[in-house]
Amino acid sequence: MSVLCVGSRTLSPSLVASSACLVAACVAGDPAPAADAVATAALGAAAPGIQKLKHVIIVMQENHSFDSYFGALSYAPGSPYHAPAAGTGCGDDHRCVDGLSCAASAGGLSCSNTNLDHDGSAVRSFHNPSRCVQPDPDHSWNGTHREVNFEQPNATRSAPAMDGFVRVNSPAGGTTPTDPTMGFYTQDDLPFYYDLAQQFAIDDRYFASVLGPTFPNRAYLAAATSFGHLTTADQIPPLDGYQPVNGFLWDLLDRNRVSWADYYQDLPQAASFRPLGSTLFDPHFLPLEVFLLHAAGLGDLPAVSFVDPGFGALTRATENDEVPPTDIQRGQAFVSRVVNAVHNGPRWADSVIFIVYDEHGGFYDHVAPPPAFPPDPIEPGQCADRSHPPASLQPGSGAECSSNVKRGSDTTLAEATALCPALAANPTGPYPADCAHFDQYGVRVPFVAVSAFSKPQYVSHTVADHTSLLAFIETAFLPPVNGRRQHLTQRDLNADDLLDLFDFDGAPSIRTRVGTAASPAVDCTP
Repeated sequence: MSVLCVGSRTLSPSLVASSACLVAACVAGDPAPAADAVATAALGAAAPGIQKLKHVIIVMQENHSFDSYFGALSYAPGSPYHAPAAGTGCGDDHRCVDGLSCAASAGGLSCSNTNLDHDGSAVRSFHNPSRCVQPDPDHSWNGTHREVNFEQPNATRSAPAMDGFVRVNSPAGGTTPTDPTMGFYTQDDLPFYYDLAQQFAIDDRYFASVLGPTFPNRAYLAAATSFGHLTTADQIPPLDGYQPVNGFLWDLLDRNRVSWADYYQDLPQAASFRPLGSTLFDPHFLPLEVFLLHAAGLGDLPAVSFVDPGFGALTRATENDEVPPTDIQRGQAFVSRVVNAVHNGPRWADSVIFIVYDEHGGFYDHVAPPPAFPPDPIEPGQCADRSHPPASLQPGSGAECSSNVKRGSDTTLAEATALCPALAANPTGPYPADCAHFDQYGVRVPFVAVSAFSKPQYVSHTVADHTSLLAFIETAFLPPVNGRRQHLTQRDLNADDLLDLFDFDGAPSIRTRVGTAASPAVDCTP
């Protein structure tokens, strides 16, 4: 078997085993196919100059809410931003950040955001001095719904009270005046991230796609649907790979001859959806070192790049995805390498880097997730796909719904019925109307758009989610069909395309300097 890089250079299996050889061969490869030109009057009117954009780079980290990272952004020394006035929102003010409600005090920031503990006492948001949170807060399908509405977790859409974070993550019967879920970080803890957020464009209404964990949220990034899946235990794919009804983003890219790659450290995120065992032989999966060289101009940077952190698949020593209890400054240092590689290379003038988080990780956020339109027609726990049609197209008959490769009790069907007991009576029948659906976004997460095209010191308040990244790519690189942008599902077709964060004609941030972040001086990772 031979292997191809993003270009057409052929590698032998023996070379694939060595990252060093893979780097050398892929850099020497032939040019990748260029994206088709997008030249329509409608697109030009919506985003003048967008044809100047040649590269989109997505860095998706793990498990933090907007408030946990940027809740204190407007209070940072020298910040160009301000908080909304008490009892008001930001409106159209693009220097306003809807974060925590705080005031300066002798001890730093004193914040008024609270959640109830089991005894009825209030637990306030606080600056967490530890960058390594233990234990990892609950961010499961069930846990997240209870965090958003503790008493009525199936009513999160109609009544998103944001009242269960402490009670879900604290032992019953005790009080925890500084529960880690209520902790936030400041400019002192995350100076590189704060610097990016204060210079480029952010969105304080960017939400995860699902009120749940990593795998279903990353599925929305890949396919604009989780096709019924609810648990990260499903992340190991079946032998033939997952096959959502409308395919994946990379299918759209391939059909339109738009080049793409997933650069990784231990495992590429796209491997969760490709055939089992494909990681070493998929031509689009390349080591992080190849990205750094491509960004420096040695080889061809594809039109669309996913640049993945180290997920700790082999050892926690190399994990830098920011999942607790890993030191969050490890992730900051990794993202700094990626951003600086692009900023200091020849592609800075025609690239956009999106820095985003897959889901909130169980950390508190005060903004209620809004309804998602339109709802995903595949209901929670009623997985459907093209794995073995026509049977697999029926509710609950898709791959790895009632079981998964891990063979444990944590299955999508078990998660669905735990939150919706009525579903257990007939898992493949009509989905109970009074149970939680895929009709609401997940908890708000940090989002920064770093680019020469970014509007400087700009806060968007437009509701967006992971399918907005798909909408942006579809708008930028795929020619419209019948007057509409190409898409996978109704979710990405109707998603905001994030264009308000950019000025493609003016490139106002082209000379903006970018700092660096080193690995933590004292790593607190256990």
